[in-house]
Amino acid sequence: MFGIPRAPLLLGLAGLIPFVWGAISYLVPSLATWGAGLFGPRNVSLFVQLSYGTVILSFMSGVLWGFATKTRRAQAAVGYALATLPALWIFLAPATGPTSGLMNLIFGFIGVLILDFAFTAWGLTPVWWMRLRGLLTTIVVGSLSIGVLF
Repeated sequence: MFGIPRAPLLLGLAGLIPFVWGAISYLVPSLATWGAGLFGPRNVSLFVQLSYGTVILSFMSGVLWGFATKTRRAQAAVGYALATLPALWIFLAPATGPTSGLMNLIFGFIGVLILDFAFTAWGLTPVWWMRLRGLLTTIVVGSLSIGVLF
């Protein structure tokens, strides 16, 4: 599908479950109540999106770091520096509540996508990488936007 190997596509889609679940359980309060009883209150609605989103954004820093290891000298230094930005962003960005926290994550995931373009332009990613990242980022940002817009 989309020219993306099956395993990365399936794993990437599985990684979307907490984002989508958070959006749905935010929109349907009775589902949030049911989910909180089953999974705990941290694992529904905006709470799961904020906590899981922070983890995944930091994970994406590690993925970029891995791509940077394919380079040498000055390009490696630039790659490593860029790879730290998503994790630093989500750690340092001021959040005064759930809405600003969600906005920080949205900006962070869009920023990672921009960095993905750079690493792809340098020839450091698999050929299918941007198709996967574009698909996943669209769904993540859409899911996070639910808590900002509604």
